[in-house]
Amino acid sequence: MMVKARCWKFGDNIPSDLITPITIIFKGYEYIAQHVLERVRPEFPKLLKKGDIIVAGKNWACSSGRTTAPKGLKIAGVGLVIAESFSRTFFRNASEVGLPILECPGVTAKVNDGDVLEVDVTTGVIKNLTSGETIQATPPPPFQIELIKHGGLLKYLEEKGLPTNV
Repeated sequence: MMVKARCWKFGDNIPSDLITPITIIFKGYEYIAQHVLERVRPEFPKLLKKGDIIVAGKNWACSSGRTTAPKGLKIAGVGLVIAESFSRTFFRNASEVGLPILECPGVTAKVNDGDVLEVDVTTGVIKNLTSGETIQATPPPPFQIELIKHGGLLKYLEEKGLPTNV
């Protein structure tokens, strides 16, 4: 599973409430997608291209555990989020909605905003095509890869013929 795109660099401790503020979450996912991360970088939702990669610092998406943050990012077109570390709830919710994520301590020191990255999500190999540097992230476990390939937990369960209303 390869992702090749421009990266958007964010810092440490960006709370999920700034990714998808509570003031917008009741307006539907299409609206949310048009406003993700707007309070951190006002230009982000307008300039985001389908497949773009977010590179973030430590404790990405701390605070509330709502699934609106990873789902909003996915619907907006984010192809992958790489962070030095994730809040546990975002990590779980991203897998549940099928948003590819990788943990990679030190990654923010090795990329710049706008760099083009080529990432093998399965192996965790990140190639910065702008600088020529290769970085190794922690590869996701096989079940997480399965969820991403299927587009999230509900689609995975449906394709396996398992109940989704439990």
